[in-house]
Amino acid sequence: MKPLAYITQEVIDLLALPCQANTPIYLGQSNREHMQTSHPQDYQKYHDYISLILSTPDYVGANPSDQSIEYVREFQIDEHEYVKVAVRISLSGRYYARSLYVLNPNRVRNFIQKGTLKHLTK
Repeated sequence: MKPLAYITQEVIDLLALPCQANTPIYLGQSNREHMQTSHPQDYQKYHDYISLILSTPDYVGANPSDQSIEYVREFQIDEHEYVKVAVRISLSGRYYARSLYVLNPNRVRNFIQKGTLKHLTK
């Protein structure tokens, strides 16, 4: 299985992650199916951008409730939207893209103000 992207040193430093720079992120078939069934419209619109979101996010965050890494990118395709890809570590120690969906913009602004989502420099 070929990696979609890699966890960068900047993301590791911002979120104090316990992994090394260039740790690969994969997308397994079961994860792809989960994205398709959980948020079919979002998946249809943004599935071609998963690698882009993971490689060049605008914001990242660590979700303490499920230990996921949240990658968020702004898009202006039909309208202004924030798209999140959540990455989780498997029991085998591999990182997988698990969820893909559009976030409520008010919630994103709230997360940014609280520091839950951190802006990346490009």
